[in-house]
Amino acid sequence: MNIETLLKKLEGYSNEDLDEIIKAYRLAEDFHKGQYRESGEEYIIHPLNVAYILSELQADKDTICAGLLHDTIEDTKLTKEDIASMFNITIAHLVDGVTKLSKLNFSTKEEMYEANTRKIITGITDDVRIIFIKLADRLHNMRTLEFKPVFKQKENSIETMDIFVPLAYYTGAYRIKSELEDLALKYLKPEIYKSILEKRKQIEIDSKDTLMSMKENIESLMILDGMSPEIKIRMKNVYGIYRAISEGKKISDIHDLLALKIMVEKVSECYRALGIVHSQYHPVNSMFKDYIYNPKTNMYRSIHSTVFGPDERLVQTQIRTIDMDRVASFGLMAYWDIHKGNARNLMQEELRTRYQFFESLLEINSVFGDNQEFVRQVKEELFADKIYVYTSKGEIIELPKGATVIDFAYKIHTEIGDTMVYAMVNEKKVEPDHVLDNNDRVRVITDVLSFGPRQEWLSKAVTTKARRRINEFNKN
Repeated sequence: MNIETLLKKLEGYSNEDLDEIIKAYRLAEDFHKGQYRESGEEYIIHPLNVAYILSELQADKDTICAGLLHDTIEDTKLTKEDIASMFNITIAHLVDGVTKLSKLNFSTKEEMYEANTRKIITGITDDVRIIFIKLADRLHNMRTLEFKPVFKQKENSIETMDIFVPLAYYTGAYRIKSELEDLALKYLKPEIYKSILEKRKQIEIDSKDTLMSMKENIESLMILDGMSPEIKIRMKNVYGIYRAISEGKKISDIHDLLALKIMVEKVSECYRALGIVHSQYHPVNSMFKDYIYNPKTNMYRSIHSTVFGPDERLVQTQIRTIDMDRVASFGLMAYWDIHKGNARNLMQEELRTRYQFFESLLEINSVFGDNQEFVRQVKEELFADKIYVYTSKGEIIELPKGATVIDFAYKIHTEIGDTMVYAMVNEKKVEPDHVLDNNDRVRVITDVLSFGPRQEWLSKAVTTKARRRINEFNKN
């Protein structure tokens, strides 16, 4: 990796942007001179790789400059003010956002870790690009983790799974999420990782003819129907297979182990493509999901239909438009490519208005002043296992596993929680403290003359918003 490699990747950028990026590289190279990574490489190789990962996503000029400079405030004498005067306040702000807090401000390593973790997580509320730089930084560090001592390998891998994988998921960056998961598993459970990787490679070889046959058949029929599809073969990542096995499944029973990604131009073509797929291969009715008209909570959109392919193999077909595929791979990062110059504002607006976790994060951040309590609550409420339940209108609501009707009601609206008397879950009457399961259908019954939330609801609620509102109601 060198500056020429990066610039080649940036061929579509304006001359003014390239001049600024070269300037950032020269500054980083100068300030990191004499610093080396544990691999023995000059340190500048790391920020170059971070910038390259961001360039693959067609990040804007300010983000790439910040990627090149991301360690300068932390590891050199360069200051935020220096960067602002030499570049602009946005780049300085991004670099400062990914810079760890000084250890001089803390009495213990744990205090410093919790404060820095909070800074990373809440960076998304200010500028989501801070998280993207951190994800690129973590991805390159994980790719080169072999040069770290074994203890550090495991420590970094645990942190990756606890913090960075959830952040990648919530922002929709599935491709980065999958690679981080696999790299973490490689160091946390090396023998299991190696075993699954070998089995996965063999399955890939054994299923190649089947998948190619399906691909060619579907593609030819779609072309005859007037479409111009792009179809790719995909296999589930190693960690995904490991998790399925850990839940008691056999590899042969993993319905999305093998997949065909079918990409078209228009939404209407997605449904025409689905008809062609089902006309050729029998669908498994229980394994059909329409995420186009009912997107996931991180705005992932696609039709999923698992079918019986040749040789009795289960194959998941994923049907979506080309823009949906970009978002499916990179989440909000895809906006750099789709929306160009206005991407950052749209990213932040989408986060604020459409991503359910964002409101929950703001709530947790406002309630928990103590860094340790903040990190614990984020891990328990946002980053732990989740369930997805439906409103009576069919909208998907994301909640932490173990959530009750109380949490659901307050997630919908404070007034609904305050006036709830009972709920109908899957058409059965339940009390407010009823624990919800994945795919439950929930309708809250309210009464403006109700007594309001009981104090005992506090011990039944698991979300910060529900607990805060119950406390506030009972204080009045």
